[in-house]
Amino acid sequence: MVELEYSLIIEATDEPEYVGFYSPDLEGFTGTGHSPEDCLYKAKWGMLEHVSLLKEKGLPVPSKNPNPKISIQNEQEMKLHNERGIQYERSGGGFCSENGSW
Repeated sequence: MVELEYSLIIEATDEPEYVGFYSPDLEGFTGTGHSPEDCLYKAKWGMLEHVSLLKEKGLPVPSKNPNPKISIQNEQEMKLHNERGIQYERSGGGFCSENGSW
């Protein structure tokens, strides 16, 4: 059994040697590995470190997920907005604004 306190999404990337991961339950937590197994190992320890840093800085820590899920999928395009309202898209492992600049 894999013991994680938060859900984990593992995504294939355009780079065949790398796989990305993040937690939808733990804002700001991301990483890369060389395989899904490598991602699971890094995520298990990385989540503990991430939560520790949040506590250390006095930031809110999300509640543990009572039923965390692990998903493996192809990379999904994400749209984000910065503090100025500029929309950014994530694809291929990077971010760019809607006008194509970084």
